[in-house]
Amino acid sequence: LILTAQKDEIDRVAGFTLGADDYVVKPFSPRELVERVKAILRRAGNASSRAADDDKVLRRAGLELDPIRHSVTCNGRPIELTRLEFALLRAFMAEPGRVFSRQELLDRIYADQISVVDRVIDVHVGKLRQKIEATPSQPKLIRTVRGVGYSFTESETA
Repeated sequence: LILTAQKDEIDRVAGFTLGADDYVVKPFSPRELVERVKAILRRAGNASSRAADDDKVLRRAGLELDPIRHSVTCNGRPIELTRLEFALLRAFMAEPGRVFSRQELLDRIYADQISVVDRVIDVHVGKLRQKIEATPSQPKLIRTVRGVGYSFTESETA
């Protein structure tokens, strides 16, 4: 939290660029400051609980994904996945039923790279389906939502 007399936009932008969560300009209300601090602490608490969730073993539709061991099994059988396939499956299994756009998936698995074509997701999803689907040409677990993206279904009967 930056508490300052500097009120110009360039100063606020610089503060956020340096990692500030909030920027309060003098004069300020002490009650507002207290509420802003509480909001920062709530966000920090949510982030730490999400970090704890990141280490949990995910079990869905006969698949088991262990993020600590970086391992996946399908009905007890080990499955070898690339780093990107693993990241995709982890995103899907963490939020079953959610429809992810290609861009959301790109942001999750290629966060550190600037220019990646969104169709690369289609290739990785296709390879992932080859490894986890009973009939990859008729996928039951990772379904395509036309014009939107992809979704993970909890059961193979969907």
